[in-house]
Amino acid sequence: MIVYTHNDCLQKFNGQGHPERKERLVSIISSIKSSDVTVQFKESPLVNLDIVSLVHPKKHIENIFNNIPKEGIIGVEKEPYADTMLCPNSKSAILRACGSGIAACDDMLKKNERVFCAVRPPGHHAETIRANGFCFINNIAVAARYLQKKHDIDKIAIIDFDVHHGNGTQEIFYKDKSVAYASSHEFPLFPGTGAENETGVGNIFNATLRAGTRSKEFHEIFEKKILLPIEKFKPNVILVSAGFDAHKRDPLANINLESSDFFTITKKIVEIANIHSKGRVISFLEGGYDLQALSESIIEHLKGLKTHV
Repeated sequence: MIVYTHNDCLQKFNGQGHPERKERLVSIISSIKSSDVTVQFKESPLVNLDIVSLVHPKKHIENIFNNIPKEGIIGVEKEPYADTMLCPNSKSAILRACGSGIAACDDMLKKNERVFCAVRPPGHHAETIRANGFCFINNIAVAARYLQKKHDIDKIAIIDFDVHHGNGTQEIFYKDKSVAYASSHEFPLFPGTGAENETGVGNIFNATLRAGTRSKEFHEIFEKKILLPIEKFKPNVILVSAGFDAHKRDPLANINLESSDFFTITKKIVEIANIHSKGRVISFLEGGYDLQALSESIIEHLKGLKTHV
């Protein structure tokens, strides 16, 4: 298994007390290196804007970069969610976070490897022409389009188990039957999207979770409303928006999963990939804001990714 990451992703600073902080990535990498999970670390490359433009207009991305301050930090949104921040080191982190997914696609297909992208900033809240929710480029969406355009992959499934709905990913693929998007998330909660009647053209599958949901109920819902539709879709590749903020320790939500639940979730995703997708899975780090929970859950996730290789 390959893990993409880069020190540039540690340089993005969102302000004191911001939950999306470099310590998340430091904790993840340290946890992987001290575990018994064998991985190959590779450096995330900078993505070319021509590839990003498969999802986001170049002018939109250029406008984001033109707003990067020479010092200090600025927000790209207005209140009440003025927490998607730019700092002087943002550009490289943003481009490498997306570039990891592109390199992962090539490795997955050329080397038959599963890949985890341990990068920040995350991506699943980024809409076509709107940065929000700590996200600027929708890393997983760009990877999906790259697989379709460069590698002629027809049907792609994106499974998102971050506790917050991936409004950006849903918006990008809402009318595209070639991409299935399935998300389990607490509802109501930021960003306010992801109701179960939001179904796109039959390719969007939202599984809403009430506050306080525990493991047993979660797995029942995930099986019925996420895994079964994706299995019926029969994707050629599965991409995973891996957020770990549904953990009971996470400060930004109210779902009560255990670290071990992320092994079970991932193993079931891999089982579908083995049947329909030649085992092809790439995972992208999204949320998860308690460092202990994040470190434990990442290891469970990687162990799940390594099953039945």
